[in-house]
Amino acid sequence: MLGSLLGNVSRGAQSLLYRLSLTMKPQVVFVLGGPGAGKGTQCSKIVENYSYTHLSAGDLLRAERAREGSEFGQLIDNYIKEGRIVPVEITINLLRKAMEETMKKDDKKFRFLIDGFPRNEDNLTGWNTVMVDKADVKFVLFFDCSNEVCIDRCLERGKSSGRTDDNRESLEKRIQTYLQSTRPIIELYEKHGKVRTVDASRSVDKVFADVKAVLDKEG
Repeated sequence: MLGSLLGNVSRGAQSLLYRLSLTMKPQVVFVLGGPGAGKGTQCSKIVENYSYTHLSAGDLLRAERAREGSEFGQLIDNYIKEGRIVPVEITINLLRKAMEETMKKDDKKFRFLIDGFPRNEDNLTGWNTVMVDKADVKFVLFFDCSNEVCIDRCLERGKSSGRTDDNRESLEKRIQTYLQSTRPIIELYEKHGKVRTVDASRSVDKVFADVKAVLDKEG
């Protein structure tokens, strides 16, 4: 009888853990900064050292643009080439799908770095409308870097990246978009005490030392 009772308790605990895994909300850190601020490089280092999954909004959009049969491919291509921000519905759908697929494969992977999002007020409104009950935003990791350094880094990257937007004309448009649209979002989060700023103008290792300090403190 005792064995049967313990067995029922064990099965009940497993059932509870399974239900909790289904209802576990993704824990999100938004990673923002100008083009060339080093967001992707630092996210890769975070993934190596911490239990985060890196989702780049830009990479997801580029992958969708290249996917054969994508209904949004040409639209995304036009927006990226013009340095404009892709409609929020497309970006959020790709992010949500990527988080769900990651957690479905491994329920321990529920912490995400979302790199390059939200990029404007429309992005933020869309996220708050669609994802407010589906994910918890812990804070914004802001890589602060001068426009000149950002442009120089992107031009250097463009020599080998193959990215169509790593040229001076696209970069100047992207910088203006960032200043006009993304910086106000960072300032909004700052008012709520949810921004952790890192000086991204320095070497990769020096920047990451500050990133580690932030993540170790935040837990």
